[in-house]
Amino acid sequence: MKKYLFSLVGVFAFLAVLVPYGYSQKGEIYKIQHRLNDNGNGADNGADKDSDDVNSPNFRGFSLTTGGTRKVSAMNYHGGPLITTPTVYIIWYGNWNQSNGSDTAAGQQLIRDWASAIGGTPYYNLNRSLSVAAFTITGNVSFTPTANEITDTGTSTSLSDTDIRNIVDRNVGFGKLTYDANGLYFVITSSNVNENTGFCTQYCGWHTAGNVTAGHVRYSFVGNANRCLSACAAQSVSPNNNAGIDGAVSVLSHELEEANTDPDLNAWFDSRGAENADKCAWTFGHAQYPTGNGSWANMAFGGHNWMIQRNVLKTGGSFFCMVNSTQN
Repeated sequence: MKKYLFSLVGVFAFLAVLVPYGYSQKGEIYKIQHRLNDNGNGADNGADKDSDDVNSPNFRGFSLTTGGTRKVSAMNYHGGPLITTPTVYIIWYGNWNQSNGSDTAAGQQLIRDWASAIGGTPYYNLNRSLSVAAFTITGNVSFTPTANEITDTGTSTSLSDTDIRNIVDRNVGFGKLTYDANGLYFVITSSNVNENTGFCTQYCGWHTAGNVTAGHVRYSFVGNANRCLSACAAQSVSPNNNAGIDGAVSVLSHELEEANTDPDLNAWFDSRGAENADKCAWTFGHAQYPTGNGSWANMAFGGHNWMIQRNVLKTGGSFFCMVNSTQN
């Protein structure tokens, strides 16, 4: 997750929230990001060293970090809009015709299959629990292959936050991607492209909202995790034999559900600024199962097995990290 403040009005409105944020950092623009995988490279994250090691992407044959079963700290609804049914739009950027086995047409198709099928799954329906009186989240997601995607013609391999916004600006409306107030526009980059404010070193993806020429948009950056598997992927061998794209799909899911429940950065988050998926980041639950290639998955849809980070389920006044409504 990453958040921007675009105006003085926004600054004053958010001051009370920004001060306690534990996810913030200074950069090109004030932002909050989806953190790196703290289980990567066998790093000791404060628990038993051996258990941290076996959850590293470098160790095959072991299930991934499950995460706790107790309730997590509460989020609060701050009054902003929710998206009832988001529409996914994809802006491809970079070289997707490489020989590395990841930045390929098949890798792009995996992302299309994910976008086409994640809506209505038991996993994505968890977001329905954050519906409020004025906004009922359906749990559905809309995506139409070809019609909802475009390839940007830029050639730079080092992009700034402003570059990402400009990529969205030049590809939305005016005969390109449809301008959609309920849309989430993903800029998805190949692994030879860096987002130079901290991709792979400080974050794995982000989402925000702002104004472009076509109007007010919600948009997100996610890069192919093949650039930094130990930081932004959970496994070096993955269910779909493309660890970079499988890792990116988990981050894409994370950003999609956060944009669904906090599209303008003024709806659902906790006292530290964490949105729903932030609270469950890099935990994969107890529904994991081995796949034929030695990797692990925790859900299946769209003709594929996937390993996707858990998300929050709100039940009454309590919040739990879950894979679906019955499995944590």
